[in-house]
Amino acid sequence: MNNQRILAHFHESAETKIQSATVLAPHIAQAIDLMFSALSNGNKILVCGNGGSAADSQHFAAELVGRFERERFPLPAIALTTDTSILTAVANDYSYREIFSKQVQAFGQAGDILLAFSTSGNSGNVVAAIEAALEREMRVVAMTGKGGGAIGKMLTDADVHICVPHDRTARIQEVHLVTIHAICDGIDVALFGGDVNE
Repeated sequence: MNNQRILAHFHESAETKIQSATVLAPHIAQAIDLMFSALSNGNKILVCGNGGSAADSQHFAAELVGRFERERFPLPAIALTTDTSILTAVANDYSYREIFSKQVQAFGQAGDILLAFSTSGNSGNVVAAIEAALEREMRVVAMTGKGGGAIGKMLTDADVHICVPHDRTARIQEVHLVTIHAICDGIDVALFGGDVNE
């Protein structure tokens, strides 16, 4: 493969991250405040997404339950993408659209957070999960791209929309990953203050 093509991926990724940083930083800060407040009040974070976004969901939950960069007590986060028996039973008996919403109905309570990933903003099962979360008086942090799609239109003023200003799925996912790490770091700093190296 031509090295120039490989370099183009790195350059576009770096440029997208730099362009996204200023636009997204205030929204990421809002998400950190919202999540820290929920966790401090004994609530939990439910996380969902499809494909690469399912991996992001599991990555985020693992960082909270395990650790990010410092030793701390486990924080309650559940990826709704991992239980194959629930996913396949609901998809088979009801519809694929309900694989996350049924879990939100089962596990979600008022004051909990739903972290919802959809690069297009139009994933039907993520939309359904957000609908279920809003019905349960949960707050939503949505991570999207491509203008935010249907998800961008359904969020309330109490929710947070982190919409990557790009149309290419790979670039959106790359910014989502940096955002996950920024949120985890922000939660740790809110809990303990200072820097990990202090």
